[in-house]
Order: sequence, then C-alpha cells, then structure tokens
Amino acid sequence: MRGLKHTRGYESTPSQLRTLAIGRAARYIACMSLISGLLLFLATVAGMELFAYAAHRWVMHGFGWFLHESHHRPRTGNWELNDWYAVIFALPSITMLVFGVQLGWWQGFTWIGAGIAAYGAIYFGFHDIIVHRRIPTRYLPKSAYMKRIIQAHRLHHVVETKDGSVSFGFLVAPKPEDLKAELKRRKRAGVRAPVGQTTLIPD
Repeated sequence: MRGLKHTRGYESTPSQLRTLAIGRAARYIACMSLISGLLLFLATVAGMELFAYAAHRWVMHGFGWFLHESHHRPRTGNWELNDWYAVIFALPSITMLVFGVQLGWWQGFTWIGAGIAAYGAIYFGFHDIIVHRRIPTRYLPKSAYMKRIIQAHRLHHVVETKDGSVSFGFLVAPKPEDLKAELKRRKRAGVRAPVGQTTLIPD
C-alpha cells in the first residue's frame, strides 16, 4: 500500500490546484481587461468625433473664433493661430496617459488617453494632410466615403466668416448636395468670392 500511495504523487495537491485556479483566473481577468480596454479605446475614438463636432461648432465658431479665424483665411506661412487648438486638445490625452502609465492609476486612463491620441492622429491625417495638404501628398480619394467627407469639409471652408458655415464634423458628414442646398438657402452668406473662373458652389 505504501508503494501505491507513493505512486500517486502525480496527483495535484490542494496547494497546486489553488495555484492553477489563481493562474487561470489571472489570465481570464487579463483577457477581460484587454477586451474592456479595447472597447473603451474604440468608444473614446467614436466619442471624440462628437466632441470635435461640438468644439468646432460652438467653440471654434463661437468664443474661440479669434484663433480659428486664421484657418478660414489664406495661410501666409507654415503655421496659423488655429494650430493652438492642436496643443490644447492634446493636453487631455497627455494627462490621461500620465495618470494611467506613469502614475499607475486606473488602467482606463491609459485606454482613454490612447483613444484621444488615436483620434488626433486620424484627424491630422485627414484634415491637415489629405484636405489642406499641409504636408505634400499624392493621395486621391477613390471611395465614396472619402470623397464625401473631403468635399463636405471643403464646403465648410467656402464660408470665411464666423457664422454661416456648414458641416462641423470631420469623419461623419452630411451629403455634399445637402450642404450646397443649405448654403444656397442662406443666400451664400459669408461665402468668399470665387477666384477667376472657379466656382466654389456649383449650381
């Protein structure tokens, strides 16, 4: 019997079972933490489009027009006063990442900060490179979606005044036909004069 009991040493002891259970629980928690983190990241990116719309419409075209006005005028150099908004809106992302990564606070801060940064990168690529060509690119939109949001933002810029603009979103935009109709309904108030034979809002 002694020999038989000795051969049963292959069985897991209660301590080993507890360790195994803890390991499995830790892996499950880590997996769930990753999934919830990614969901929080994606929710932040989506939420930033709503925030950008509100900030563009009621801040930049509101009390913050003194900075944003430069963006509705021909640029005379590499920079414009409106670029300060990039600095201002980067601060929450930096703060969240410091809280989550550097200080080790709630992990959600890291995912939120990364989401804000990701939206900022998307915004920079679309707005500053593709639309305004602040960095030379040969990119030509081919998809209906890209053509739509690019044209919508260009229609936003045909108005050079604080009031009267259309399409304040960036990654989500109304149909260009609807925007043109709205500008015509407003009797093209604030629309800058066309240069030469160029018509900014075709009939």
